[in-house]
Amino acid sequence: MVTEEKVWEALKGCYDPEIPVNIVDLGLVYEVKVEDGNVRVKMTMTAPGCPLSAWIARQAEDAVRSLEGVKDVHVELVWDPPWTPDRMSEEAKRTLGLR
Repeated sequence: MVTEEKVWEALKGCYDPEIPVNIVDLGLVYEVKVEDGNVRVKMTMTAPGCPLSAWIARQAEDAVRSLEGVKDVHVELVWDPPWTPDRMSEEAKRTLGLR
């Protein structure tokens, strides 16, 4: 059975190829909802004009879809609230030299 915890873990395997930190620790994933095997992910990018946004969203969808018990996945890119570096985990900030 798929759970929110399993989805969050799967998303930690997804990276922006330009940044050596996963999308969860970057703070790009805003919300995960799981209901009867259907998964909804709300996420953003570091900038609205990110040329890799579709690729990263697809990577997230594929990671979630690979989990046992997933029937359907919907990844929604949102721009509100806008992403800021404050959303990053402490580990991500250290990795990027911000701490």
